[in-house]
Amino acid sequence: MKQENPLGLKKIHHIEFYVGNAKQAEFYYRKAFGFSRIAYSGLETGNRETTSYVLRQNRVTFVLTTPLEPDHYASEHIKLHGDGVRDIAFLVENADKAFEEAVKRGATPAMEPHDLSDNFGSVRRAAICTYGDTIHSFISYNTNGHNYNGVFLPGYVEQRVEGENVGIQLIDHIVGNVELGKMNYWCDFYRDVMGFHRYITFDDNDISTEYSALMSIVMADESHNIKFPINEPAEGRRGKSQIQEYLDYYKSPGVQHIALLCKNIIETVSKLQQNGVEFLRVPDTYYESLLDRVGKIDENVEDLRKLGILVDRDEDGYLLQIFTKPVEDRPTLFFEILQRKGCKGFGKGNFKALFISIEEEQRRRGNLL
Repeated sequence: MKQENPLGLKKIHHIEFYVGNAKQAEFYYRKAFGFSRIAYSGLETGNRETTSYVLRQNRVTFVLTTPLEPDHYASEHIKLHGDGVRDIAFLVENADKAFEEAVKRGATPAMEPHDLSDNFGSVRRAAICTYGDTIHSFISYNTNGHNYNGVFLPGYVEQRVEGENVGIQLIDHIVGNVELGKMNYWCDFYRDVMGFHRYITFDDNDISTEYSALMSIVMADESHNIKFPINEPAEGRRGKSQIQEYLDYYKSPGVQHIALLCKNIIETVSKLQQNGVEFLRVPDTYYESLLDRVGKIDENVEDLRKLGILVDRDEDGYLLQIFTKPVEDRPTLFFEILQRKGCKGFGKGNFKALFISIEEEQRRRGNLL
């Protein structure tokens, strides 16, 4: 009989980014995206290898880490990839059991189970490899005598610097880009190792223009609280797909974008734009037939047009979404801001318009053809 949650996953605990300058990246995410700094690890805390800032907004936690020495693994990671996601970490029932089960099911170990401790208690942590140089950490409290009452994890000290909350609530999904021919391989990995299932499949007829296309499969846990779309480029078009551009600049598979859920997208995007966050724009003609395509919505179409917010509907309701431009100088990582009003999909009706706007940005960078 199929196990619904073989690794005992509870939720995404945090996402760790390796960045070239964590102090400046922390300032950006705090001032632009409204995160608050809650914890710190560095030379002042006895950490001689890295500096890390922990940022939180409601139920979303980011860790920004910079190496202090050129021979640290994170230095090589940044040299190859630029700033990017290193770790999608899970809170699990038991880190040892999650690690052992994952390895038994075919995962490659990245970090053996071990204790992390300080004056606030201890946790158990392990990690496995996934696509590219990305890892999944397993973190557990309240098992086998481990309990932790600190602000984040052992080794971090509380350090409060408040940001202006923009209304980001939680992580909706995290998208990975992989090489041509590897999408099914990694979907099978999440099925066989993590116990996920195929939630939605998009082929190159769903996501394409005359220039480029991609294919995508959304993998989800049994509760649909953790969703990981996996993208690969599609062949046979006139130009280079956004997935291939990402792979060319990131130099390997990796996290393409993180979708952040909010309660009122008009308020959230208004604040983000005021803070200087840059978003992709679709042509204004998109909004001329919007209501004909999606039906009645609660929002004013003119407000959506001014902000560039897209709308799509499925049988369960509708969603509103918008995508930032890449937040690095390399055209790699970006963010999606979305609000769900019943809709369980991913904006299939917006793919064409969105792809055209992405291709225009690729054209400006000289990377489309």
